[in-house]
Amino acid sequence: MTRDLIGYGGRWPDLRWPNGARLAVSLAVNLEEGAEQQVGDGDPVSERLGEVLSVVAPGRRDRGQEQIFSYGTRAGIWRFLDALERHRMPATFLMCGRAVERAPALAAAAVQAGHEAALHGWLWRPHADYAEAGAEAADIDRAVVAIRAATGTTPRGFFCRGAESGWTRALLAERGFLYTSNAFDDDLPYRDPGHPGLLVLPYALDSNDMKFFHPNGFVRAAEMVEYVGDALAVLLTEAERGRPRLLNIGYHLRIAGRPGRFRAFEGVLALLQACGDRVWVARRDAIAEAFLAAGG
Repeated sequence: MTRDLIGYGGRWPDLRWPNGARLAVSLAVNLEEGAEQQVGDGDPVSERLGEVLSVVAPGRRDRGQEQIFSYGTRAGIWRFLDALERHRMPATFLMCGRAVERAPALAAAAVQAGHEAALHGWLWRPHADYAEAGAEAADIDRAVVAIRAATGTTPRGFFCRGAESGWTRALLAERGFLYTSNAFDDDLPYRDPGHPGLLVLPYALDSNDMKFFHPNGFVRAAEMVEYVGDALAVLLTEAERGRPRLLNIGYHLRIAGRPGRFRAFEGVLALLQACGDRVWVARRDAIAEAFLAAGG
């Protein structure tokens, strides 16, 4: 067994983020639409998870599910970009390669607005599903090419749906990635001893709008805002006691991009603004660089 159940062991590094705060906050916006599996796109199956579970028979084209996803790129993304601009907040867009290849102007718009383009796989699928390293490497490479062609930038960070394979981190390290975010086990970045050149920048699924699609998750937008507010309160208290922390907040274009849920995004941006210099809201690549610069 190789799981690390100890981590920092209660002895966290003494670091401050660039603005002097002890708490960093990452806003992650997922750009997946067009990269989910759909029979209509030539995939063997169609994604079942949407506003409701798909009732279309396996192997049949599910136009309804396609349209649920398409809402994110046709309408939702513009709400996100507008709100981020108005609140002057930076974000990391986790971009699937096939989604970017099909809608390059959307990826370009996010980067032109100052946001980070990070890699979210070629398809919206767990990398743990890859049967061998060669196929995974080919998909990572083609996704990087798509993002570079659309945005003019090369992604330095990675996060895939679900879990990595046993060789994902080696493939990322070989390609010079700065960080991976397939980790849900800490409140601070950390090093993976097996891949010392690759920083592990944890992500979170609790402070994430995917819980609107979860049976015991959020129902109304205010519930997510309140939940994130509770997380901020705890982490700020710990930060005031000298403990550095990272809060991850995740969104999806087709989920919180809907009018009835968008206040889950706007409300959180307002909370963060109210925190002032007690928090440092930054792109994930900037957080990784700051952690390394501080000796992490």
